Amino acid sequence: MSLQKVTAKKLIEKKNKREKIITITSYDYSFAKIADESGMDLILVGDSLAMVVLGYKNTLLVTMDEMIHHTKAVSKAVTNALVVGDMPFLSYKVNKTEAVKNAGRFIQEGGAEAVKVEGGTEICPIIRSMLEADIQVMGHIGLTPQSIYQFGGFLVQGKTFDAAKKLILDARNLEKTGVFSIVLESIPWQLAKLITSVVKVPTIGIGAGPYCDGQILVIHDMLGIFTEIKPKFVKYFGNIGKSIRKALETYKSEVNQNIYPDQEHSYEFPQDALNDINKWFNSVDIDEESQKLKKHLF
Repeated sequence: MSLQKVTAKKLIEKKNKREKIITITSYDYSFAKIADESGMDLILVGDSLAMVVLGYKNTLLVTMDEMIHHTKAVSKAVTNALVVGDMPFLSYKVNKTEAVKNAGRFIQEGGAEAVKVEGGTEICPIIRSMLEADIQVMGHIGLTPQSIYQFGGFLVQGKTFDAAKKLILDARNLEKTGVFSIVLESIPWQLAKLITSVVKVPTIGIGAGPYCDGQILVIHDMLGIFTEIKPKFVKYFGNIGKSIRKALETYKSEVNQNIYPDQEHSYEFPQDALNDINKWFNSVDIDEESQKLKKHLF
């Protein structure tokens, strides 16, 4: 499949044309390569890797170095999609200088083309400083997982008049500040529809209903690999986790029964030298010969 390189500008053009924007998370080279070849518009190296890859209890524990490590792997695999690095907890809200420095690491070290930050109007000055450093920024409002202790858990947001009004105003302020898109996570679909209509940049939904300009899912969720938590919005588009378990069970069984590896999956020794090596093997003291080799080398 021949695809054109996706840019932030092209995503905005897709919104204007009412073309859906398809995005996914990825955390390693192999998955990123498949996602890119499948025509994803944007690949987010999400801080969700904390839970689905590294086994942490939430996203707050993942570090900048871990995020850069995985972003670097993803960026090596991607040719067409826009690669976005997800800025982890405490990497951008401490002060503007640290925010720009850490965002720059995603670009310079990780090979990302943009970064994503969580928060509304309160972080607009930080976003502006990143933009002034020529770093493209993606916004994220609604359920922002880095604030789960403040929210009291992974709860749907924007369900009251005041909360809904704030999210609409936050989205407008993020747009005016210069973000190229906004993730809307775990908010009622009616609210997501209103926000999508009021901002000129694309909205990317995750648990925000069908009226967003695009959608994103955690790849390990939608493939049925990570099943410890299953939010209402997650749909299994494949049960790869089940297939992996079955494959591993079959592998174990075949090794135990001496079925695998067979000759088809084994290398052959050259026939003309086989007799010679067998003759040598049967005529020498292996321990003595190995000592001779060791003395020769050292």
